[in-house]
Amino acid sequence: MSLTHINARGEAHMVDVGDKQTTRREALASGRILMQPATLALLAEGGLPKGDVLATARIAGIQAAKRTHELIPLCHLLALSKVTVDFELDQAASCVHVSALCRLSGQTGVEMEALTAVSVACLTLYDMCKAVDRTMEIGEIRLQAKSGGRSGDYRYDAGASDGVGPPQPSAAQPSAAQPSAAQPSAAQPSAAQPSAAQPNAVQPNAVQPNAVQPNAVQPIVTGECQEGCIGIAPRGEAPCIHVKCLAELRERLGVSDLEIPFEALPTPDIAGLKSALTARDARFAMLAESRVLCAINQVMSGEDSHLTDGDEVAFFPPVTGG
Repeated sequence: MSLTHINARGEAHMVDVGDKQTTRREALASGRILMQPATLALLAEGGLPKGDVLATARIAGIQAAKRTHELIPLCHLLALSKVTVDFELDQAASCVHVSALCRLSGQTGVEMEALTAVSVACLTLYDMCKAVDRTMEIGEIRLQAKSGGRSGDYRYDAGASDGVGPPQPSAAQPSAAQPSAAQPSAAQPSAAQPSAAQPNAVQPNAVQPNAVQPNAVQPIVTGECQEGCIGIAPRGEAPCIHVKCLAELRERLGVSDLEIPFEALPTPDIAGLKSALTARDARFAMLAESRVLCAINQVMSGEDSHLTDGDEVAFFPPVTGG
């Protein structure tokens, strides 16, 4: 296998992708930042001095993905169609897991964009938390999966590499140095014969390896679903309020959207909605914090703001600079 960024004279050069076919390409990368338990608790409670840590790190990761060509010399300028950066607070391991998904329809892959997004998001988490903890460690940044392009699909297999050295690609065309990739065992299907539990394509919302850790914050389930899935209750005919939890609150509560029957509100205002939410799950008590803001139908509102059937109420923390 040759290095495409080295020419015949041994010089670094930018690969000409002009003759490649335009295809849909995706890449998923992940990493984590370890910190003191007290630091993680402050992050979860929104008690760090720089404001909404996760929202700032998310924006930084997205921005970094868009500007990868300015950071990595031989990367192409790409018109990304989608970039997502997500976080999971792992109290058991005292860390924050970071994942980034990049997508486009183009002539070259987006692996570097996904890896850059994770790296910068982790660095931003360090910057936002360093006032209280300078012992944080960033690590385990890796490509989890990619799809599209001439090289085929790939998925990181921690078992195959035993967590040491580069993971083995799952493409259906093995190289001479990897003859066993074409002879999968019953316990490890190959990319040419994907199983239901290990699809070839990158699934943005699928649970990725190492993404969910024991004792992590459990999501608030709001609808009927199969075991292991998060259900969001569909909108019914009864009057209701649609609630959205944004930015840091989404990570802390483990839910982004849910609906509350209008009749469950003790009073038809924001204060009544908070009471109804807290009655459903005690974790919603954090909405009573003075720093949590809210908007009704995208208009800033207060505790006594009146609610009517079908209103959309968003709760979110502020973001400060510095």
